[in-house]
This record gives sequence, structure tokens and C-alpha cells, in this order.
Amino acid sequence: MASVTDSQGGSFRLSMLLYDSRYRSATIQIVALIGFLLLIGWLVNNTVQNLAELGKTVGFGFLGDRAGYDINQRLLEYSSADSHLRAALLGLLNTLLIAVMGCIAATIVGVVVGILRLSNNWLVARIMTVYVEMFRNVPVLLWIVLSMAILIETLPAPSAFRGDTPSASMLFGDNVALTNRGIYVPEPLFGKVDEEGVHTSWRHGIGDLHFFGDASLRFDLSLDLVAILATLIAGLMVSGLIKRRADRVQAATGLRPVTWYWRTGVIVVPVIVLLWVLGLHFGKPELRGFNFQGGTHLRNSFIALWLALSLYTAAFVAEIVRGGILAISSGQTEAAAALGLRPRRIMSLVVLPQALRVIIPPLISQYLNLTKNSSLAIAVGYMDLTGTLMGITLNQTGRELETVLLTMLIYLLISLAISGAMNVYNNSVKLKER
Repeated sequence: MASVTDSQGGSFRLSMLLYDSRYRSATIQIVALIGFLLLIGWLVNNTVQNLAELGKTVGFGFLGDRAGYDINQRLLEYSSADSHLRAALLGLLNTLLIAVMGCIAATIVGVVVGILRLSNNWLVARIMTVYVEMFRNVPVLLWIVLSMAILIETLPAPSAFRGDTPSASMLFGDNVALTNRGIYVPEPLFGKVDEEGVHTSWRHGIGDLHFFGDASLRFDLSLDLVAILATLIAGLMVSGLIKRRADRVQAATGLRPVTWYWRTGVIVVPVIVLLWVLGLHFGKPELRGFNFQGGTHLRNSFIALWLALSLYTAAFVAEIVRGGILAISSGQTEAAAALGLRPRRIMSLVVLPQALRVIIPPLISQYLNLTKNSSLAIAVGYMDLTGTLMGITLNQTGRELETVLLTMLIYLLISLAISGAMNVYNNSVKLKER
């Protein structure tokens, strides 16, 4: 089929949209877009009609109805009398908690394992290889269930801590209890404790966000926490100013002043002083009746999910780190060694900073996979977004379309936020032409 590539002059003709290469690609894209929009419109219209025949309407008013179920592991106050919207919020916070802690743990373990796989010690390298291959080739769901089973079957029951000669004892000065119901750790508290041992503090307030009529998203606003975060952010900003000043001095004189103690001091010292002023103390868990009371209770479902996702994802991160290190020319290592740098310093100062440009892009995909894999939490009873909104709320309300679409949208926004943040960091470490 002939095409016109350089049409000089003449009037525009409709046939040019197809035969003129200057317009053909745009024409095809517009036609494809129209076809895609028509398909989406047909699907939406067909869905609405089918729901109407079933006597259902599309709406999100059900989020204001009473939830009627409990959430065992939660970061905010919640009761079964709260709305489905608040239950979904608690599930979202649980998902974000697992995602953040899992990404941090997977990164630390993955970097260490990836470096050790390149060790000259044959035994260490083989052990790391076994770890990577074992976790990579077994489905993550099995690791989650296995982790839960190990915690339940191997740890003692709370009753084992009772009696004159208990078969189990608390750790770290009777501050931490490992049980088959979870781990109990001290809880940070602020304020004073009266003579009866009751915690008193005026530094708290309540905030309300109202949606769907009478429904309310309550949140506890701790002025203590706000003050700590403000102090920490201010310290980080001052530390950044010190770093920029050191950069200017180095650029002007060629000598970089030692600033690590100043930068550490402006961050740590004000926070420690503020914690002392606010009366920071820790509430210890104590065995009362048939279970421990007080402190912070980390349930087995949360611990099993966190460990399984972290170790599983770390195996993939290790391979990414190993590949990124091998991508760096051996001449870089040899040059650093010729300057007298020790192997650890060569790895931290020369190899890893350059390998980050290779590591970061595939690392983003692993963070996204970990976040999406957290939806398997329902297998061990951890109430995340899938367990609340896509689980009990869906079954109670019968709103399949709304709950599925809302859950998909939330996961999409979380994934886009992770990708955006990591892409910003990736742009900051990539090579820049001058």
C-alpha cells in the first residue's frame, strides 16, 4: 500500500489520515482509544443493568453502617459498634504497617545475604545460596502458614509462666514474654504515674472526621508524639544544613570537615531531652489471670506474616544485590584496594553506591510484590485491608462490586506511592551529565 510521506501544499483530504504517514499513527491511536472507551462504557453499562435486575444499586453508603466484628491487631481504638469505614481504615493501617516493616527487614536481610553470597568463605557462600534457593522456590503462602505453626507449637503458653517453679520465664529483665499467643513487650508511656500506679497524662486529644452522615473516623491525637516528631524533623533539617555547609567547605578547600558528631547530636540530644521532660516510661506486661496484661501485644499472626514476607522477599533482594555488585567493574575494587582501603570500606564506599543504580529499579518491583503479597494475611487471621473490606465487610453487606473496586483502588494508590518514592530516590543516585 502506497503512502504519502512528503506532501507539499495542496488541501487536506480525509484519505490522508490513513495514507499519509504524518497522520497515520495519530489516527490509529485515536481509533484505539475510542474503541477502548466504548468497551469500558459497555462493561459499566452492562454491570449496572445486571445489578438493577438483581435489585441492587451502586453506592458506598454501606460504609457508614455498623461493622459488628472485631479486629484483633490494631493501631487505633476500635469496637464492633464502629462503622465499616473505620474497620476498613484499621485494615489499611495494618496493611501499611506490614508493608513498611516488611520492606525494611527484607532490604536489610537481602543486602547482607547478597553480599555474603559473594564471600570468599566457601561455607558462608553455600549457606546463603541454600537460603536463597529454599525461599525463592517455595510459595510464600506456605512460608506464612509454616511460620504461624512454628510460633504456635514451639512457644510456651501463658500458663507456663505461672507458679513457684514456672517452666518458662520472661526475657530481658522480665520485660518481654514469648508465648504461643504472641509476644508481649513494654509499652512506651508519657506523663506521670500516681501513687496507685495509674497512668495520667493531659497531653492527648480526640479528632473526628465525619463521612457518610453519622459515621465518624476517630483518631487519638497525642501531643507528646507531635512534639517528638516535630523535634525529630527539626533535627533532621539542621543536620541537612550542616551537611550542605560541609559540602561547600569541601568544594572550596578540598578538605571535608568532620561533622558526624554534630549531625548526630542535633538529632539525638533534643529528642532525648524532650523524652525526659515528657516523662517517658515503659509499661511492663504482667501475668494476670490466664494471660498477660499491659504492654504491647504483638500477635502471632502479625509476627508470622512479617517474618515470612520479609525472609521470602529478602531472597529475591539478595539476588538483585548480588547482580548489582557483579555489574560493577572489578577495576573499581582493584583501584580502591591499591589506595589501601579495606574490603569492608571498599564495599560500602565504592561498590554499593555504584551498584545502587542497578539495584534500585528491580528493588521497586520487590517492594510492590511484598505489599501485594500482604493480602495473604487472611490465611493466618491477620486483619489487613483484604480481611476487613474484602472479607467480612463484603460478606455482611453483599456489596461485591463496591468493595472490590475500592480495595483495588487503595492497593493501586499504595503501589503508585511506593513507585513514586523509589523513583525519586533512583533519580537522586543516577549518573548526571555535566
